Amino acid sequence: MDLRDKLLLRPDTRITLADRDPGETMGLDKEAAAEKTEKNIARLDELQYLMYGEHRRALLVVLQGMDGAGKDGTIRHVMRGLNPQGCRVTSFKAPSAEEAEHDFLWRVHRVVPSSGEVAIFNRSHYEDVLVTRVHKTITDKVAKRRFREINQFEEMLHDNGVTILKFFLHISHKEQTARLRARCDDKEKHYKISESDFHERVYWKKYQQAYEDAIDHTSQKHAPWFVIPSDHKWYRNLAISRIIVDALEEMKLEYPQPAFDVSKVCGKL
Repeated sequence: MDLRDKLLLRPDTRITLADRDPGETMGLDKEAAAEKTEKNIARLDELQYLMYGEHRRALLVVLQGMDGAGKDGTIRHVMRGLNPQGCRVTSFKAPSAEEAEHDFLWRVHRVVPSSGEVAIFNRSHYEDVLVTRVHKTITDKVAKRRFREINQFEEMLHDNGVTILKFFLHISHKEQTARLRARCDDKEKHYKISESDFHERVYWKKYQQAYEDAIDHTSQKHAPWFVIPSDHKWYRNLAISRIIVDALEEMKLEYPQPAFDVSKVCGKL
């Protein structure tokens, strides 16, 4: 079984996060993983350029996880090989007044990737079936309806050439504590601290349940969820970079053929 198969949650499969080891490394060590990650990032750069040139398909990467799980770190380390010209990152926070006046997917649809583009969601439309459930601002009935709407929305994107990869960054409560403490101890990281990070820790078990339910209902063949053990940042980076590279390679991307005889044009130089 390869790395991707092990971390993939197949459709109609239920997940219990407590049964998934957030410290899993599949027998790899940090040094070997770092070397593999660098190769993946170099390959990702090549594939992104190819997709941008082909300009027919797009890639959407969704990053979800508890505070401190490594969403920002994943973007900084795994996506650093991407050309900004064909890449866009969107961070989803609490809806603005305008956004709250529309359906919950309105603000999401506006920022999905266009042809040839990679879009990265730092949090996403899934916040509207996570935070809202933990704090009981929506009912279970509304949540179930939103699961259906998310599946339909993602299927529509897939049918229009968007490959969707959804990553849940799975960390332990102990590791989250260590990371939040490190932020407190490092003045240069104080800007990353918010009161909500500490307040939401009280709801850890409820968030785990909400994630399990959301992942169970929305891991589809056209938009799979991958549960990434993330206590070790180096393993997280390796796993996500490998899965993205595999997905792009499976597209069998090709540069478009020119609409004219290039040799005649270049021959005039």
